[in-house]
Amino acid sequence: MFFSLIEKRRSIRKFKPIPVEQEKIDKIVETALRSPSSRGFNPWCFIVVDQPELLEKLSRAKPHGSSFLKGAPLGIVVCADENKTDVWVEDASIATIFIQLAAQALDLGSCWIQIRKRHHDDRITAESYIRTLLDIPENFKVESMVAVGYPDEYKSAHSKESLEKGKVFLNQFGK
Repeated sequence: MFFSLIEKRRSIRKFKPIPVEQEKIDKIVETALRSPSSRGFNPWCFIVVDQPELLEKLSRAKPHGSSFLKGAPLGIVVCADENKTDVWVEDASIATIFIQLAAQALDLGSCWIQIRKRHHDDRITAESYIRTLLDIPENFKVESMVAVGYPDEYKSAHSKESLEKGKVFLNQFGK
């Protein structure tokens, strides 16, 4: 089951205008809360967004790579408390991929939207834009957002032959 999930998962940027059921949202959130974190500090927090007008505003967080969020019925903003651990980036990233895998397991599509180290415009960062919009405290850093919904596009799995096996080495780089 796990391997077929991994083999089929693709980034989906087009969604049907169908709300995601609360039971599925609850399962995705539970999965995110079960994601591993360094030393069990669990520095992350998640803001679940289902209001279309707020999703539309979040879709403008950065000039490229976030516009499709306005067409998603659900968005999840992944933050982490930088004061809890020095590896909050890794912990928030793990939680983000857990969200994507949970969505896939529930027959939903998803796409990661990178926020950390991205700009909203030439004056402010994407993180600052989101922080103001969602009233996020300063000690919480925004790593990503995930668009989630019923797919309105189909992407075939990456073939086994297309995998870059030349990037895998045994015991020493380059060997």
